[in-house]
Amino acid sequence: MTRQFDGFPPGRPRTAALPALFFTDLLPLIDDLAELKVTLFAFYAVQQREGKYRYVRLRDFTANPMLLDSLAASGDAASMLAAALQAAVARGTLLCADVPLEGAVETIYFINAEPGRAAIRKIADGKWQHGAQPQTLELMPERPNIYQLYEENIGALTGIIADHLKDAERDYPQGWVEDALRLAVTHEKRSWKYVQGILERWRKEGKREVDRKPAAEQRAIVGNLDDFIHE
Repeated sequence: MTRQFDGFPPGRPRTAALPALFFTDLLPLIDDLAELKVTLFAFYAVQQREGKYRYVRLRDFTANPMLLDSLAASGDAASMLAAALQAAVARGTLLCADVPLEGAVETIYFINAEPGRAAIRKIADGKWQHGAQPQTLELMPERPNIYQLYEENIGALTGIIADHLKDAERDYPQGWVEDALRLAVTHEKRSWKYVQGILERWRKEGKREVDRKPAAEQRAIVGNLDDFIHE
């Protein structure tokens, strides 16, 4: 049975960029699905890095369950990954080098663009400095947007509520609105007023400080507003 995609949710999802040459020059050359998956993963992954020379570590490929699951549909995931990476390097899409990282030699991959080529030259000349990027990338699925979360957990999305959500997403740090919606559901107080109270409490006291409070205080997180949870 073909696995179904539910479609992109409303709102503005995160995006990843691909150069136009990917579609006009590279894509027609790729005739292997595993190579295509690994290539797309590499383009997405390098955009999660910072710095002048962005790269993907071999462990970023081998440690990502979504990528491995998709490759396993056609055979042994480890073998498929190794062959796909080898094909992408042979085609010239990716450049690879073995460099010392965290006390061990590790294979890293660059997109075959000028920054990647410059990094490869530096590695060959013994002048490579990888910068402060030791952690393995965690490429997580796109989180549901706040409109979807509201409709699924709080209630119907009216025009007024949509405006409130849009304003809150602009006014509060990233992730706060989603976290406040989930906290409201946890305490079975499914109203926008409750969510708004949580956000205001976090703004006044600091989200991290409020999150550290005991469970009893968490239940009274919106202060003295009678519409909300009472002890």
